[in-house]
Amino acid sequence: MTTKLSQADPTMKHRIADATVTVLGADGQPLADTEVTVEQTRHAFSFGNIGFDFIPLANNETEERPLFFGSASLARLPELADQWLELFNTATLPFYWAPFETERGKPDTARLRKTAEWFIERGVTVKGHPLFWHTLAPEWLNELPLDEVEKIQRERVRREVGDFTDLIHIWDAINETVILPVFDKDDNALTKLAKQRGRIEMIKLAFGEARATKPDLFLLINDFDLSPDYEAVIEEVLAAGIKIDAIGLQTHMHQGYRGEDAILAIIDRFARFGLPIHMTESTLLSGHIMPREIEDLNDYIIPDWPSTPEGEERQADEINRHYRSLVSHPAVQAINYWGLTDDGAWLGAPVGFVRKDGSLKPSYEVLRGLIKGEWWLSPVTLRTSAEGTVPVSGFLGDYRVTAGDSSAAFALETAGETKAEARLA
Repeated sequence: MTTKLSQADPTMKHRIADATVTVLGADGQPLADTEVTVEQTRHAFSFGNIGFDFIPLANNETEERPLFFGSASLARLPELADQWLELFNTATLPFYWAPFETERGKPDTARLRKTAEWFIERGVTVKGHPLFWHTLAPEWLNELPLDEVEKIQRERVRREVGDFTDLIHIWDAINETVILPVFDKDDNALTKLAKQRGRIEMIKLAFGEARATKPDLFLLINDFDLSPDYEAVIEEVLAAGIKIDAIGLQTHMHQGYRGEDAILAIIDRFARFGLPIHMTESTLLSGHIMPREIEDLNDYIIPDWPSTPEGEERQADEINRHYRSLVSHPAVQAINYWGLTDDGAWLGAPVGFVRKDGSLKPSYEVLRGLIKGEWWLSPVTLRTSAEGTVPVSGFLGDYRVTAGDSSAAFALETAGETKAEARLA
């Protein structure tokens, strides 16, 4: 159940268009009294997941080359790709600096470009993550004076944005800024730089260099700390004149589902800034829950973390509730889940919708029932009126109308009563 004070609307009316679509023939005249088929082809809402697993597939690699996480076995990748593409329309690719540029001056650009191209060829929007993050900063930075560290970080932002300017238009500009100046888990040059120059200067660096390279980028600030401290950072950022396109909220729920009320209350707090909310890193487990006393999720290291029948039923229920509640909130523009499969998942946790053996968990079917079922318009046959119109009600997104051998695309872009036009070719 949602709180009465929440902006959420379970009717989803803010997501649904009731459109009168005028179907035009190739001559531009209304196609009257004609049988047509209308179907949805894409959601406007961003249903995303990480695409880390598919770097080897996109690059036709035949040898295992494990990542820090997100490295499913090569043999399962073709089937896993089909399972991924059935549900998601946005892929997050990893630009963690240390593994991306293990040796200074030799970034992994070519592999990531091929992966981005692979997704785009399949109609998927690609997001880069992240341009600035103190964790996984390369060790070779530690040998350099801070002025040089800042110079190289600026160059790094410009390089990645520039090298992917034709492929990636959405980036997490900076990650986890609340903890950035006080981070003490390891000795990294970017935290030292933030301590000396200040948090806001680091945020200004990331956003400024990215926009200077490509002014029309869509840039996020992203954090796991959803306390008032993050709100205070955002207030400072906006007061400093730094343009944020969306606020990223991480919800790795390895310690249990927080529930609709708690999540919606968090979203309501951040929605006050009037910016879109992206749920950038979402997870729910299908195995045992991580002990509550663990403060840093990365500290929980166990040899095996299996998915269980009981856990899978719980996960399916929680995925249903979580996605429904998020989509019900008008401020939420994107949900990005953090892993499709348990094979190679972050921390070895059973977060995926697919088991290690490639079989589907109940949560996959639940999510498919929402994204490609309840919230999706499958092909429907209609007859145009004397004025060449048909009524189409569906979630905002892209659609196609077909009459005989001709078809045309149209979009439902505005919720409520609206009009659209499709000219057959």
